[in-house]
Amino acid sequence: MRLLTAYIYFRANMKYNISTKVGDAIMKKLEELIDKSGIILTRDAVTAGIAKHTLYKFLEERNFEKVAHGIYASPQAWEDRNYILSLRYPQCVFSHDEALYYHGLVDREPMYPTVTLYTGYGTSRLTSDGIKVFTVKKELVDLGKEMYKTPLGHLIPMYNLERTLCDLVRSRSYFEIQDYQTALKTYSRLNSKNLNRLMDYAEQFHVDKKIREYMEVML
Repeated sequence: MRLLTAYIYFRANMKYNISTKVGDAIMKKLEELIDKSGIILTRDAVTAGIAKHTLYKFLEERNFEKVAHGIYASPQAWEDRNYILSLRYPQCVFSHDEALYYHGLVDREPMYPTVTLYTGYGTSRLTSDGIKVFTVKKELVDLGKEMYKTPLGHLIPMYNLERTLCDLVRSRSYFEIQDYQTALKTYSRLNSKNLNRLMDYAEQFHVDKKIREYMEVML
């Protein structure tokens, strides 16, 4: 009887140890799937052979939250508002107020996110989330789009200096006169400005005459 009891205990203990080792291995694998930004994708876990229920338990224990379908973010990642926004709405490009402030053309930090999308894209969810949306022809959405780092080190799509200046002039009625003038003056003094690119963009947006007038006065 004692031998039987000892055998049963041995088998149960061995099974527990194996289960623990497998569990630890899965947890380690999930940790490795989290990128440097604090994001983990469901498809990566499934590809790695991890069951969804195991993934969801892991996410719940570590307080990850759903950003979009199949995308989960750590509590630290959620601190970067614009990065999370770019994950939720990957078609968006940060522009206008956001780009002006990021590039140092104005000193006033935006009160709410500002993005650009192509005309025809549904914007109701964005506007209901308090996001200011501008639209352009689909072929112009990617003009001047580059990837920039947020203060927390995440990459987000945003327009470069020259595209931002074109948006400023195109939407001049949207901006306060002080911000409008400050942005133009600041750009004209930058060593990094690219006037050839600026005029190329300006022609595509049909604001080349107006921008040329400003630059001739300020340079």
